[in-house]
Amino acid sequence: MASATPTKRKLVLKMSVSMDGFVCGPNGELDWIFRTRGADSTEWVLNTLHEAGVHIMGSRTYYDMAAFWPYSDSPLAPAMNDIPKVIFSRSGIKDGTQVDRTPGVTPTAAVLQSWAEPAVARGDLAEEVLRLKEQPGNIILAQGGARFAQSLVASGLIDEYRMVIHPVVLGQGQPLFSGLRSPVDLRLIDATPFSSGVVAAVYQPV
Repeated sequence: MASATPTKRKLVLKMSVSMDGFVCGPNGELDWIFRTRGADSTEWVLNTLHEAGVHIMGSRTYYDMAAFWPYSDSPLAPAMNDIPKVIFSRSGIKDGTQVDRTPGVTPTAAVLQSWAEPAVARGDLAEEVLRLKEQPGNIILAQGGARFAQSLVASGLIDEYRMVIHPVVLGQGQPLFSGLRSPVDLRLIDATPFSSGVVAAVYQPV
């Protein structure tokens, strides 16, 4: 009897977007995300984090997150600190991170190490993602970083979009889907409204 073919793990992109489709303001502004989310939508995001086997990101997002999450008292912080990281950077990453915020908590050595010693993917984006898909484990999660997310969208390798749609119109900013060469049809898997007006929508390519 032939053995079953192993199932490749999914690449999931989780992004907060405005009503008009921007993932940040024209200068990278993200304040609208924090002022419009609530405890219930935060819990939804936390459930996604708990599904992740690895967290992938670009180098710019890595430096921002490494300077924030180890010192954060957010309910998302433990999961963000625990998930193994893979940083996509052809030139590698610099040693050390600069903390530019007032620390909320004192991180443990293990938490600091989780950010100080991530795996680094230096090759072609698509090839590196395909390699990660072949490895066993829970989902590959990407979130944050407009340019990195745009590159993932353009690659056509995203298996599921988890969009957290915020009740705000920015008018201008960085769109998520500007790098598409042709339309992509999606099917709605789930939609969850929250008390603050945020809606979480899960889509998969048709």
